[in-house]
Amino acid sequence: MSDLKHNKFSDKKWWQPALEIFAQITGWIAGPIIIALFLGKYLDDKYQTKPWFFLGLIIFAFFITSFGIVRITTDYIKKIEKEAKEKKENMDTRRDTQI
Repeated sequence: MSDLKHNKFSDKKWWQPALEIFAQITGWIAGPIIIALFLGKYLDDKYQTKPWFFLGLIIFAFFITSFGIVRITTDYIKKIEKEAKEKKENMDTRRDTQI
């Protein structure tokens, strides 16, 4: 049993971390666009400015989406690098104790 790797994801199924990443990125893509769509249409109808509020909010939503995706991916890259470093340190420790 000591040879089994134990990490944060050991209690989860193999596909759950990927599903979490997928859900977060999908939320960052769909959320701002849907909000911009409804809010833009509402403001354009209210102020008779078709299509300026709609287009402006869609462009703004694009930048928010881009920021969110970059943030999520950099967080996961850091997490993966940290886990790889910990794994390497554990392997080095095991090797030192076996010598």
